[in-house]
Amino acid sequence: MASADRQEAFGPATSAIGGPGAVEPTEATAVVTAAGEVIGWTPGVEELLGYAPEEVVGRSGAFLFAGSEDRARTARILERCRTGPGWSGVTTARRRDGRRIEVAVQVSAAFRLAGQECFLVSGRERRPEWTIGQSVLDGFLTRSPIGMAVMSPDLRYVWLNDTLERFGGVPREQRMGCRLSEVVPGLEAEAIEAIMRRVMDTRVPVVDYEYQGWSWADPHRRHAYSTSFFPLVDAQDVITGVCYMVTDVTDRWNAQQRLALMNDAGAGIGSTLDVMRTAQELADVTVPRFADFVVVDLLESVLSGEPTAPAALGDEPPESTPRMRRAGMRSIHEGCPEAVVQIAEPVDFTTPRYDASHMFHGEAVFIPTLDPLDEAWATEQPERAANIRRFGLHTLISVPLRARETVLGVATFMRSENLASFERDDLLLAQELVARASVCIDNARRYSREHATALALQRSLLPRTLAGSPVMEVASAYLPADAKDGVGGDWFDVLPLSGARIALVVGDVVGHGITAAAAMGRLRTAVHTLADMELPPAELLAHLDDLVLRLTDEEPEDEPTRTAVLGATCLYAVYDPVTRHCELARAGHPPPVLVGPDGTAGFPDLPFGPPLGLGGLPFEAADMEVPEGSTIGLYTDGLIAASGQDVDAGMARLGQALAQPGLDLRELCDAAVGRLLPGPQPDDVALLLARPHPLTPEQVVTWDVPADPAAVAAARSLAARHLDGWGLGELAMTTELIVSELVTNAIRHATGPVRLRLLRQPLLIVEVSDASSTSPRLRHPRTTDEGGRGLFLVAQLARRWGTRYTDNGKIIWAEQDLPAGAPTTDALSSGPLPARHPLSGGEPAAAVL
Repeated sequence: MASADRQEAFGPATSAIGGPGAVEPTEATAVVTAAGEVIGWTPGVEELLGYAPEEVVGRSGAFLFAGSEDRARTARILERCRTGPGWSGVTTARRRDGRRIEVAVQVSAAFRLAGQECFLVSGRERRPEWTIGQSVLDGFLTRSPIGMAVMSPDLRYVWLNDTLERFGGVPREQRMGCRLSEVVPGLEAEAIEAIMRRVMDTRVPVVDYEYQGWSWADPHRRHAYSTSFFPLVDAQDVITGVCYMVTDVTDRWNAQQRLALMNDAGAGIGSTLDVMRTAQELADVTVPRFADFVVVDLLESVLSGEPTAPAALGDEPPESTPRMRRAGMRSIHEGCPEAVVQIAEPVDFTTPRYDASHMFHGEAVFIPTLDPLDEAWATEQPERAANIRRFGLHTLISVPLRARETVLGVATFMRSENLASFERDDLLLAQELVARASVCIDNARRYSREHATALALQRSLLPRTLAGSPVMEVASAYLPADAKDGVGGDWFDVLPLSGARIALVVGDVVGHGITAAAAMGRLRTAVHTLADMELPPAELLAHLDDLVLRLTDEEPEDEPTRTAVLGATCLYAVYDPVTRHCELARAGHPPPVLVGPDGTAGFPDLPFGPPLGLGGLPFEAADMEVPEGSTIGLYTDGLIAASGQDVDAGMARLGQALAQPGLDLRELCDAAVGRLLPGPQPDDVALLLARPHPLTPEQVVTWDVPADPAAVAAARSLAARHLDGWGLGELAMTTELIVSELVTNAIRHATGPVRLRLLRQPLLIVEVSDASSTSPRLRHPRTTDEGGRGLFLVAQLARRWGTRYTDNGKIIWAEQDLPAGAPTTDALSSGPLPARHPLSGGEPAAAVL
């Protein structure tokens, strides 16, 4: 047949069998007539059967088939191809070399070619599927890297492969007919058998169930296994047992556990900035997941918070064992009986055969097998060696704690009930855990040192003990907003002034922490200085306001740590125990609370002054009488504005908290703070309570002195006689000299009226007042000068002396210490003074000389 005709014939035939009987071009293809004559032969057929086209074309194709001819079957195939899409099946063909092969044949639907009914026949050799021999199957089951077993319905071993026998370390003959719990007690036998029963009941496989356990094949190491279970069903759909396949995934499980431990260590170590707590957290997170007994020992310089840094990494180690203390410890046994040193006790030993050099060089001690009979242990540390034998400690890792090139201590890990010895991977894990803990411990050490510095600053700025005075009882409370820092911008003070007066001050600097504390310290120092100048409250606040403005202007704009006062309030009060009056002024500060003797609390209406630092606005003072038995409360706004409550409501609660009878001042202060601040507060809080005790008439005596130099002698005489009545005769001579000089100066250099006053406290105070505002000046006269020695003499005789100004002039005062054994003020009030002193006892407080 011409090639053109053949191509024309193949084209329609191929399209005709484009359905289920489609023939791929690579298959062997021939064209056969309805009578069986071959009229087309492709190279694919030649390759498949070995016949050249000239040997087949024009002949009947029956000789190509090796099977017996079935005319009925052939007729059915022809009929189907004439009426349907075609036919496919398998037949046996004969190759030219005589070999018989199975051929998958496809016959297309009938089509017309050159006036004949023709069919397109294609085929390819049907290669037999690969089959598994019994020996191959047996080898696969027995030598598979996966352990396999078949269990009977009552969960007894029926069959297992070599791998499972090797995993468990139990011979096959000892397993057959036994249950899992009977042959491998170290596994989770009950849980595994429960899973197998569930698989048989539900017919639902369980895949990749992981668990841990010990095996006889490796009794010193805990293994992890991944097991899958599936039911066995026979041809009648009856459960005949359960099969399980197990894989040793110990390496994968250990890697996962290490990652989980590192993750937990990152979250659990360093939760606080406390050195001891951080060391304990390292021990807590590693027992029992990594070790059975862990101790953490730190250098004493780390625990003490000394400003000197611990030894640097790489330094030459000390000749003796470095001084350390036990900072953390944990054991799988309650009470850590393995330890020979308890928490906070000194540690004077290192691991035998290793000196302190491994700490300072950053080298870990790794002992996979710990021998308690080692001569070094028995000789150097017999007590520890005994505990090693007693508790079965058998492996050890000791890793230096170091951070930022600084040696901090050492952490030691040991195992007992965990029979697996430490490996190199465990050493790497221990070093990573210790490295994380070291950074946290060093952070805590640095914080503790800086915190101690901050607290020292705070203690230096706040009064350690309030100035005690018989004329006023005081109590205070200070709570910073951040209890960890312990510093803030609030402050208070009690300042003794001349004339037995007491100054009370409370202030609040905006902000918290060191910056606010430093600003507060500058203000407190300024208040001390201004108070020593005996300025009245309103004038003192005006000077303080000017100071704040000046400090703010002087602060550099680019200073990284600004210490200028950016905002502050202040309340300043001066109490006079003689007049029982208190003069107050405030700069943007809440008013004080006054609790009367009857327990009624109120808030005096004081003129409001602007906060410090605004400048240009005046301050006004107010005067109030303080009845005996009253309590004055000065506070900062953090006390009344806690928890975001209304200020007026906070003031009302403060008044109620202080109106508690029957409490001494210290108890009242603590009770009020506890009631108003049950929890952490967002702002610093300061509370200062004062309970005045005014001077009695027996403690004060006053004389008006005529403007006559002759009255000086009478003033001396009356002062001496009154001192004798007070039982202070030892001070008569010095007091006469002081009175003489002060009265003489007042008469000579000032204008009247002149008044002499004596006040008796734990100090004897002499005051001389006049109407002049000229301040006296202490001179240092030459030996040839005839005068100018009066105030110099007063300064030598008095404990201290000074001048204060009043609305009517000034007062010059001098103080003297009372002699030892002087009678108390209670003795003075127990009866009248001797009758030889006509101006004392029942006389009025003031008399004219």
